[in-house]
Amino acid sequence: MTLRVLLADDHAMFRSGMRAVLETQPDLLCVAEVGDGHEAVAETLRLRPDVAILDVRMPRLDGLAATEAILAAPGNVTRVLVLTTYDNDDYVYRALRAGASGFLLKSLPPEEMASAIRVAARGDALIDPSVTRRLIARFTTSIEPTAVPADFERLTSREREVLLLLADARSNAEIAAALHVGEETVKTHVSRILSKLSLRDRVHAVVYAHLNGLAGTPPR
Repeated sequence: MTLRVLLADDHAMFRSGMRAVLETQPDLLCVAEVGDGHEAVAETLRLRPDVAILDVRMPRLDGLAATEAILAAPGNVTRVLVLTTYDNDDYVYRALRAGASGFLLKSLPPEEMASAIRVAARGDALIDPSVTRRLIARFTTSIEPTAVPADFERLTSREREVLLLLADARSNAEIAAALHVGEETVKTHVSRILSKLSLRDRVHAVVYAHLNGLAGTPPR
């Protein structure tokens, strides 16, 4: 199966480099490359690619606003990955809140960039643990403790453990090791958590945990 990808970045050289990376992958196809947010929205809605990669900083409409417009469109099937750098922590959180499936660093090696596209296309989310842990530490300092949300009570004790480990930016492999279970078991727990809490993907499970003051608390 060939995955169709749209690239949106105002730097033509970066887009050309990304297209070259995609052309080396037999299962990835660049269906369009655009230079601003308005074009990104229009072409995504017209072409309905599997994944759209949007730079945060673009003229006319930035990547965050474009992400919101794409994901709010009726019948949208496109997953959005937002490009960022280590120096833009606030952009990362805004991207996740806007509904992006994750974020990529422009310094990411080509093979990892291609892998990230596949991850997003199959409905999973992408979080770079090294970046996320730093962002979480910064983000949570501004959050006031809140009452535990009612829907959290629907989770089993093991599902709560998994959610809190997700909130600590753990990968499935790391969660499996911490709980002494298999990765497939972790995937099952994550799927049930998303269903019970009506969350889109694991990125939004992380946001949910931090917005509700659950991160860093012992499971109950």
